[in-house]
Amino acid sequence: MTSSSTPAPDSPRAPESRSPLRRLTARGRGETHRSATPLELFFDLCFVVAVAQAGLQLVHAVAEGHAGEGILDYAMIFFAIWWAWMNFTWFASAYDNDDALYRVATLIQIAGVLVLAAGVSRAFEDHDFLAVWLGYAIMRVALVAQWVRVAGSSEGPERTMALRYAAGVLLCQIGWLGLVVLPEDSRPWVFLVMAVLEMCVPPYAEKAHPTSWHPRHIAERYGLFTIIVLGETIAAATVAVKTGIDESDALGELLPIAAGGLLIIFAAWWIYFVVPIHGHLRSNRQAFLWGYGHYLVFASAAAVGAGLEVAVEQAVGKAHISTLAASAAVTLPTALYLLTVWALHSRYFKVGITQQLVLPTTALLVICCTFLGEWAVLAAGCVSALAVATGTTLTAYRAGRENRQTVRAPAS
Repeated sequence: MTSSSTPAPDSPRAPESRSPLRRLTARGRGETHRSATPLELFFDLCFVVAVAQAGLQLVHAVAEGHAGEGILDYAMIFFAIWWAWMNFTWFASAYDNDDALYRVATLIQIAGVLVLAAGVSRAFEDHDFLAVWLGYAIMRVALVAQWVRVAGSSEGPERTMALRYAAGVLLCQIGWLGLVVLPEDSRPWVFLVMAVLEMCVPPYAEKAHPTSWHPRHIAERYGLFTIIVLGETIAAATVAVKTGIDESDALGELLPIAAGGLLIIFAAWWIYFVVPIHGHLRSNRQAFLWGYGHYLVFASAAAVGAGLEVAVEQAVGKAHISTLAASAAVTLPTALYLLTVWALHSRYFKVGITQQLVLPTTALLVICCTFLGEWAVLAAGCVSALAVATGTTLTAYRAGRENRQTVRAPAS
């Protein structure tokens, strides 16, 4: 994660840009037509494999009646996935030179997340975090190598910043060994302490020299990962419904869940992308709060898919939980998603108390839907869709009123 800084001037990269190896120097925030690269898209697709594994294990834990334990393991593993993804994303926005070493380091990080994904099931079932730690270590060491390259290509405060990043990431990686060697009862505390320390590294490293990043590029990267996570949610729910129909021939029981889940995911996409958030990312404080807050956005979006799978399993009699618990597995992460997106995105663009209350009220109503039995998911989907319709109507009404006032205003 990096913070805002004064835009660095764009610099021509020819003929150096044709070299397979070149200095890893900062890019300018004023670059035009900056967008996600094919390597970044590939990176995201590979990371969603780990997201899918975490969601699958959460389904198993909740369906077996171990929701508390499963949610804790999910939070810990998802943090590792999200933090590694986020650190790469902000680093790439500031320093992507697309040379051979940069590509190799990025591919190594991809290999690391695949190792992490392979260890997710053991972390959930046996509380063995060795493979998860190893995969995370591979990703973090590759990032350290990138920061060392930055240090070698810079001087003064920028060099100090890069070295602080490298040292901070390495020290934190050592601290994460506590998940492997310490007693199981102490691991939640290890996670809490180390998560806080990890999130303190960027503010400390960038005290003297904030790195440059591109607001539109960052907004696009987060948006693309949100789409991928929502897509994985749809895929997981679709497979669950298909399996339920094939094995139990329970189309009548599953149709409300499928329809409600689809409405929730469609509404989630609409609500996230209805505002151009890049214009809000200006100060250091805004950047850190927005970037860190997406832990809840991504985690809750992925958890919605897990919840839909749980609801399907409960409907066909494969889950050992009540209808209320299965409904909560969908409605609670949906409500968390709505509240988080409102806090990070929407509230900055809403005018008046009526518009501001749409999403918080929707989140409350979605939670209330939990108690509607087998119709809970469908009701939550309808409420989410109604929120989109209400927000769109209020925005259109306000725009129309402003246009009428403009037309009636006397010419100056």
